[in-house]
Amino acid sequence: MPSSSRARALAEVQKTQRAKERRSRLLVVGGVSFLVLAIVATVGVTIWRDTSSRPTLDAVKSYDDITANHVTTPVTYAQTPPVGGDHNPVWLNCGVYPQPVPNELAVHSLEHGAVWVTYRSDLPAAQVETLVDRVPDTYMVVSPVDGLRAPVVASAWGKQLDLTGVDDARLDEFVREYRQGPQTPEPGAACTGGSDGTLPQTGAGDQPTS
Repeated sequence: MPSSSRARALAEVQKTQRAKERRSRLLVVGGVSFLVLAIVATVGVTIWRDTSSRPTLDAVKSYDDITANHVTTPVTYAQTPPVGGDHNPVWLNCGVYPQPVPNELAVHSLEHGAVWVTYRSDLPAAQVETLVDRVPDTYMVVSPVDGLRAPVVASAWGKQLDLTGVDDARLDEFVREYRQGPQTPEPGAACTGGSDGTLPQTGAGDQPTS
């Protein structure tokens, strides 16, 4: 075969090979792009479903201009349970209490970022257990309140929400939003090392006061 014919044949082979390589690259790029778009779409749909299915907190009541003085006398609060105000220098240790706790201690815990979940005193024991199982282990206070207007009430500093029962899905959202939330006057302050629910004697000099 003449050299010119061989050169043309080689050029044709190389041209064909380059075309195949371009097609292969296009297929790879197209496949990767499709995969990325599919992942983005899946993540977007998942996020949309998660956010759209979350219960709203539109019913949360907000209270501003709350005082936060330390007092050793009983306090009359505007809300039941209270959502803030003057309180005892000692805070209530976060945890679960089978009996009502002093408001003046619990309010101090709210100031430290705790969420106080109260329930009617006549709530069945099984429902109380369900309620306790639902809440986190830290910066939470759970206790009964006599004559509570709703089966369950969730309170944080300056925030309160009446719940229909222990299975109300809004409880999780409330805790997520307001436990150590931006409305907390002293986020991260202690929720242990205070009182176990007993009001300290007036003038006790070794009690915490933060």
